[in-house]
Amino acid sequence: MELSVRGKRALVTGASGGLGLHFGGVLAAAGAEVTLAARRMDRVEAEAAKLPGASAAELDVTDPASVSRVFDGAAFDIVVNNAGIAGEGPALEMELANFQKVIDTNLTGLFTVAQAAARAMKDGGSIVNIASILGLRVAGHVAAYAASKAAVVQLTKALALEWARHRIRVNALCPGYIETPINAQFFATDAGTAVIDRIPQRRLGKPSDLDAPLLLLASDAGEYMTGATLVVDGGHLVTGL
Repeated sequence: MELSVRGKRALVTGASGGLGLHFGGVLAAAGAEVTLAARRMDRVEAEAAKLPGASAAELDVTDPASVSRVFDGAAFDIVVNNAGIAGEGPALEMELANFQKVIDTNLTGLFTVAQAAARAMKDGGSIVNIASILGLRVAGHVAAYAASKAAVVQLTKALALEWARHRIRVNALCPGYIETPINAQFFATDAGTAVIDRIPQRRLGKPSDLDAPLLLLASDAGEYMTGATLVVDGGHLVTGL
């Protein structure tokens, strides 16, 4: 079956840049009518203007009223739950407020969007939660992020179980280390090179490596997939201990 989302309406959160913006472009190129959503309305408006048939929405996933406004009178066939923050730092030095901010955005905000999406999906649909390999295995100085993404993986399974009878599929996409302008400087250092050396394919992922996996989960080609955790990491998770 073709990885096409032609004629579908798609919402991508955290779409003002990075992978969220990339996912919006992938869905638009595959035929979807895409809404880019993020807190920075000026940015998503500018980016939406570059995509055929795309629109922009102001969205703060930590604000239930903001989420409600996006879904007021709007039903999406595809929702990509991408909004998230890193919250890096040693666990011993992390302030509780910073830990809570990561959980509020990456987990509670994701649930708020998923719930609103499901309530509006009268004819079924696909929710793709962007998790991480750090939700399946840990690294140093990312305690809050890893905990939030592990919870996203488990939440995905729980929602898939409850919503399957409504023909709503819920799956998690778990990227490994993907090269972006933000992390390029780090991966050029000795520490970054050491990380790459631990990846069996000996390279970072490219955003395009996520295109087909995203479309599989979003399109009818994946109609018998729900509650799945799809890892795209160059084999990073299967390295020996």
